[in-house]
Amino acid sequence: MADKFEFQTEVNDLLNLMIHSLYSNKEIFLRELISNASDALDKLNYLCLTDENFKSLSYTPKIDISFNKDEKTLTISDSGIGMSKDELITNLGTIAKSGTKSFIKELSGDAKKDSSLIGQFGVGFYSAFMVASKIDVVSKKANTDEAFKWSSDATSYEIEKTQKDTHGTSITLYLNDDEFTDEWRIENIIKKYSNHIPYPIFMDKTEYVAPKDDEKEPSYETKNTQINKASALWRLNKASIKTQEYNDFYKQISHDSTDPLLHIHTKAEGKIEYSTLFYVPATQPFDLFRVDYESGVKLYVKRVFITDDAKELLPPYLRFIKGVIDVEDLPLNVSREILQENAIMRSVKEQSVKKILSELAKFKQNDKEKYLKFYEIFGKVLKEGLYGFGNDKDAILELTLFKSSKRDGLISLKEYKEAMKEDQKSIYYISGNNENMLKNSPLLESFKAKDIEVLIMDEEIDTIVMPMVNEYDKTPIKSVSHADINDEIKVDEEQTKVDESKVANTLVKMREILKDEVKDVRISSRLSDSAAVLIYDKNDPDFAMQQMLKQMGQSDLPKVKPILEINAKHEIYAKLEENPLMTSDISRALLDIARLESGEPIQNPSEFAKILTKLMIKAI
Repeated sequence: MADKFEFQTEVNDLLNLMIHSLYSNKEIFLRELISNASDALDKLNYLCLTDENFKSLSYTPKIDISFNKDEKTLTISDSGIGMSKDELITNLGTIAKSGTKSFIKELSGDAKKDSSLIGQFGVGFYSAFMVASKIDVVSKKANTDEAFKWSSDATSYEIEKTQKDTHGTSITLYLNDDEFTDEWRIENIIKKYSNHIPYPIFMDKTEYVAPKDDEKEPSYETKNTQINKASALWRLNKASIKTQEYNDFYKQISHDSTDPLLHIHTKAEGKIEYSTLFYVPATQPFDLFRVDYESGVKLYVKRVFITDDAKELLPPYLRFIKGVIDVEDLPLNVSREILQENAIMRSVKEQSVKKILSELAKFKQNDKEKYLKFYEIFGKVLKEGLYGFGNDKDAILELTLFKSSKRDGLISLKEYKEAMKEDQKSIYYISGNNENMLKNSPLLESFKAKDIEVLIMDEEIDTIVMPMVNEYDKTPIKSVSHADINDEIKVDEEQTKVDESKVANTLVKMREILKDEVKDVRISSRLSDSAAVLIYDKNDPDFAMQQMLKQMGQSDLPKVKPILEINAKHEIYAKLEENPLMTSDISRALLDIARLESGEPIQNPSEFAKILTKLMIKAI
């Protein structure tokens, strides 16, 4: 007797999308089911090599495809690890992956736009409901005696005991039409998506038989034939692999239907032998900015699949990379600790990172248009590598691009340096959250006056990583928001000497009035038009950095007071000398205006409104 179960809520939502919305690329269901079968074979193969309980198991690793045109069924069978009853419920009745809701949200806006998302969100099995009204799954776990049948019409599912001679899983789809019972169609889908699955895929094929001399008509016979190459593409000679084969393999391992931007194939021989095949996607993975992102790199040892869940294989700032690492001299039962501490893996990781960064540098130089597309998608992630004291910061800096105060588009630090003034000492940047506000900041007035370019850094990651970057190509990199820039960039060298005596009284009063809110009030040599600007001491975090630190959980930060610099040549200060009674209101208004211009919030909006209203009344 069958036990009946209801689907998890997310599964119901997902199935509704599969059945009613996703028709743009239905054929990918076969890619997903074959990929699952390959994973099941990987798991059993690994256990047979590492677990004493499985070493005596005798089996032939393969995948079989069969179909029945009359009954409109398609069956995908494997001789892999198989599933118990509990595993059928866990794997097919619920979705444990945290990205499922995000997947549904992504598709609900434009459901037909891109069914390539299916595999990326780990819900590939359910894609079969795009083409089938009912699915039966018969599975027997290796080294067990019981087999179970899971059946569903996409509304609920049932599980019952059944008979199965061998371990593994067999999935039968009751198709909505006969499109996927066509021999030629199935064969072409397999070759398109699954040619380099490392296990043979067999299917009955009708083959032409040439007539003999005494026969007038040709004949046909059916043979069970291997459809795919079943070769480890990453171990083949690069010269023998076509671009299309590289692209097809990428689609197989990434569940992405778009071609990658770049592939990087390496075979290292010598003291340490390994092969790597890395891809740079053309689309953003759904979990790119999630803490619980999934690794896109599979680890093999001598072609034996080990894991696809080891984030230690590449640093987090390269988490967008998909591909394969195959190492010769590692134990098959490699643990996470071995991945972290093993000298061989450490060397493979270091060399892989260097290779990826160097190939990205070539990509940037040889195809700027495509590189800009890459950078638009993955630039923020790549910049994460600038944080800390890693060995690859210089290589990453060569790959970074920034907005400019003088030019449209994105520029590199190399391009910035090539355009530097002869007497310019440093590379300058301004950071914050609003590009337009940054480009019009009073902090840039002295730079504009001297026609000096400033990099505009309006991404949150810039605020975190740029204080860790001290120089590029032996040239200092400095923020314009810090006080020491005054020593380098001045609108008028004589301004302080000329004006200080004229505003001495106002300066003293402003310091007293604002002493609780600013570290100091001083005369600026960087302003030409604005009345005042906020800056920070060299060793103090600016406002954008303070906000970022708070978002990262550092809520107990001590209060950091800015410095208010005033433009002594501005007419407002001459009038304050003549009318000192207004100094209090004007001082507070100037501070709040400076806050607004730097992107900081006004601490007391109602007080600012009252002061502004009072000043307007006096001006009328």
